[in-house]
Amino acid sequence: MRIAIVLNTSWNIYNFRLGLIKSLQNQGHEVVAIAPEDEFTPRLIEHGCRYYPVKMDSRGANPIRDLALTVELYTLYKRIKPDVILHFTIKPNIYGTLAAAWLKIPVVNNVCGLGTVFLKKGLISKVAMALYRISFRFAQKVFFQNEDDLKLFLENRLVKQDQTDLVPGSGIDLKHFVPVPRKQGKPFTFLLISRLITDKGILEYVEAVEQLRKEGIPARYQLLGAIDLRHKRGIPKTVIDQWIKAGTIEYLGTTKDVRSFIEEADCIVLPSYREGTPRTLLEAAGMGRPLIATDVPGCRQVVEHGKNGLLCKMKNAEDLASKMRIMAGLPEEVLHQFSINARKKVEQEFDESLVISKYLQTLSSITSQSA
Repeated sequence: MRIAIVLNTSWNIYNFRLGLIKSLQNQGHEVVAIAPEDEFTPRLIEHGCRYYPVKMDSRGANPIRDLALTVELYTLYKRIKPDVILHFTIKPNIYGTLAAAWLKIPVVNNVCGLGTVFLKKGLISKVAMALYRISFRFAQKVFFQNEDDLKLFLENRLVKQDQTDLVPGSGIDLKHFVPVPRKQGKPFTFLLISRLITDKGILEYVEAVEQLRKEGIPARYQLLGAIDLRHKRGIPKTVIDQWIKAGTIEYLGTTKDVRSFIEEADCIVLPSYREGTPRTLLEAAGMGRPLIATDVPGCRQVVEHGKNGLLCKMKNAEDLASKMRIMAGLPEEVLHQFSINARKKVEQEFDESLVISKYLQTLSSITSQSA
């Protein structure tokens, strides 16, 4: 079969779906990657993907641009003639499915997260729900990454029960993210890995750090991730520069490989407002790092309070500071057990092979139905 994978960045396909691509190719399928061009595009081509660029702005809704995206995807799909299309992230899920429906091409969608549109009820969230309800009627399968998101879609009648299934996020390659013992004899190090937008809890993290610094907690507080000035909830560079100048946080910039930074950290923090299944927590857990995250959908699927980390209240810097204070003061044997439990959880529940198996089963089912 010719299988198209459609995402909002080539980086996303390469970093999160390469294992799936390899498995599809090993079964004799031709894989077509459709995404905006970036520095990871050549790597996809090197791994045997046919590549087609598409214009896609993942930041917010613009009716004219979204209509243009639908037309562009329709034109590509008609030209490429894929047998099945795998959509990931919001805009491919909605507009790609509509384009495929006009051409009667089967699609499999993956709700990687709801985005910020569902955090506040209003006109935008109503429009988004209407678009999901219309487009998802044409999907052969819709994967969700946590039960909360699935329940929300079912309660709002955005999808039918028999269309749905759960997958453990994108899964992780357990041979790539391997346990590394925490380094002793240095200050306790907290690390937050994320795009620098408010929805990831960046402001709460900084406020918590300021509180802990005032208390004289002997720890390091790091931040790793891209500054996103185009996002309407992106944190201005001037604000980040102020944090750096004040010595509040260590800003580590960006990286193509997070492993060396996770290795230097003692605890990974993610105070996000909502997630699908947060990749950074899975990667950190795979390397045996204790976790702190908000008690929200997605995060609580990875973090078991008191077992592999701690859960804190959403949008509550004081509670986050409390959990960070507790984590930094835990005995070494407790931290070691957190590390063991973190690795064990991803081995049992979030191995990439589990996700790939679900996709292969679904594709086999689609093939048999169309035969």
